[in-house]
Amino acid sequence: MYEEKALLTVAELMSLAARTAPKTKGADCILTLIATGEQIEQLAAEMDRYGQEHDLAFFLRDAKCLRASPVAFIVAARSMPASIKGCNQCGTRGCEEHIKGGGTCAFNHIDLGIAASSAAGVAGAHHADNRIMYSIGTAARNINLFGQPTVSALGLPLSASGKSPYFDRG
Repeated sequence: MYEEKALLTVAELMSLAARTAPKTKGADCILTLIATGEQIEQLAAEMDRYGQEHDLAFFLRDAKCLRASPVAFIVAARSMPASIKGCNQCGTRGCEEHIKGGGTCAFNHIDLGIAASSAAGVAGAHHADNRIMYSIGTAARNINLFGQPTVSALGLPLSASGKSPYFDRG
């Protein structure tokens, strides 16, 4: 019981770390969410569905790991072109061409990675078992958990048990 309360506190601190993580040009495209209870089951069910539909066994494995987690931290990025002259990190010839083609700014993904890594660092510093999972982020986007469009998302399930459920997952 104390562990679950501590995990919620850690998740709140992870949200703070993601929010204050460095971002391109200081523009904040990051969204955060803390999932518990029914939201965790909704995510896990979507991971099962998606994994079966696309024959991705690791989605099914990750859904099992998520169900073993009382708390999950999810971080996403909204589309926000950096508009850096001459950048071309997205592989196009500038932001205008990129936006016309419906692309995603590479810096949104970079900012998401920095935010997720900052959050994972907080979890680790507080000895909470965690693992960054693309599969949880995909499920969160599929069920529109953030209530708005996102270009990418990552999930970090949290556990406080005798053995981390996120390693030796076989």
